[in-house]
Amino acid sequence: MAVLLVGASGLFREVVPVLREANRELLGVLDDRHAALPRTIDGVPVLGGIDDVALSPDAEVLVCVGSGLARAAIVERMSRAGVDSSRYATVIDPSVRNPGGCPVGEGSILLANVSLTADAVIGAHVVAMPQVTITHDCLVEDFATLASGVSLGGGVRIGRGATLGMNASVHPGRVLGAGASVGMGAVVLADVPEGQTWAGVPARQLGVTA
Repeated sequence: MAVLLVGASGLFREVVPVLREANRELLGVLDDRHAALPRTIDGVPVLGGIDDVALSPDAEVLVCVGSGLARAAIVERMSRAGVDSSRYATVIDPSVRNPGGCPVGEGSILLANVSLTADAVIGAHVVAMPQVTITHDCLVEDFATLASGVSLGGGVRIGRGATLGMNASVHPGRVLGAGASVGMGAVVLADVPEGQTWAGVPARQLGVTA
């Protein structure tokens, strides 16, 4: 089945080679900025806006937008156009290590050298960039985004739509609330409440002094 990509982003450009390596047919890409984009990007035709998903009812769909909250909004929009969970492709680079068979939800993207150890759960439409480490008993909820080099200790919970910047690390057992954001290189030693932005070593809420 051909794959229809949504979002002509940097993530899209990273996913395209993985799909080609797997000999997947790329139908095209949809983006609401299509009028300002070239006719093809990396050899993939630009077919129209997001609502044009209705014109390809037999294609698998993959949302390639970096922001988890933006991915969630697009998935909700496409659900109103009749795209259900069974339509979403899941992309797992062949270098990903998942010896324990940890479940990975629909629409998720795991790029090069991601490692999952034991009894972790990856939700739907999660993005894990290269070199992410997800250890035992972690839960990564829907639409979370883990940038390159993120490391999660055992039993960490990453809330819906939360984002971790490059090389951030999270102490075992900590919880990041829904929509939380952690900066690059941060060391998270405490729970991060829903919607807050933390950064630093150790990580603290931005704009709050100790």
